[in-house]
This record gives sequence, structure tokens and C-alpha cells, in this order.
Amino acid sequence: MSRRFPLLALAVVLAAAVWCAAPSSGQEQEAKTLTAEQAAEHVGEVATVCGKVVSATYASRSRGRPTFLNLDEPYPDHIFTIVIWGENRGKFSEAPERLYRDKRICVTGEIETYRGKSQIEVEETGQIAVEST
Repeated sequence: MSRRFPLLALAVVLAAAVWCAAPSSGQEQEAKTLTAEQAAEHVGEVATVCGKVVSATYASRSRGRPTFLNLDEPYPDHIFTIVIWGENRGKFSEAPERLYRDKRICVTGEIETYRGKSQIEVEETGQIAVEST
């Protein structure tokens, strides 16, 4: 038996322990909770952004038929927008612009920017939660 065997075995055990302790790519860390204003400082991160829907529009004649839900400040002075593309509207129990208007909600997803404004694109209804009052 080689003297190297115990060292090799130890190296394999240590490597396995490190691999098992590391979070897998499928595990998500708990998302930060931010205000609409704070979202601009967290572009590229997955977070939960909360605020009041103060303006909401379904652009049915625009490419992609987007719905825009603006939190805390209305368009055109908006600071954060939730975008729901037309292909996902049918997943909601009613039109999102009516369902969420004037409600405090939280949306979870990756924060992006479009024309200097922060936003999250929503694909599933579970990404949006109405805050209880």
C-alpha cells in the first residue's frame, strides 16, 4: 500500500465536504426588500421591491402588448416600473392594470433598467403580492 493513499483520501474527503457545503446553483438566496426609489441602486440583483401602484397602463397597441405598473411616482416621472408582457397577461385573474391599481404591492425579480429607469419584468403571478393593510 502506498504512503500517498491516506493523503489522497484526505484530499478527496475535503473536496467533497467543500462541494457539499457550497450552495447549488438552484438555491436562491432570500431576496432583499427595497423601496421603489432604492431599486435603482440594485440593478442586476434579485430583490423584492414594494410600493403603491400610482399609475397603470396596458399598451395594447405597442409591440409586445406590455402592461406598465408604476410604483410611488406616476408616469412620466416614474421611478420604478413593473412590466408584464402581453404573453403573460392571461395568467392573471383580471387585467393587471385594474387588479393592482392604487394597491400597495411587492414584486420579486431581477432589477433591470430601461431608459434610465429601474424595472422588473414579471412572468408569473406569484412574483407580485398585495401587501395586507
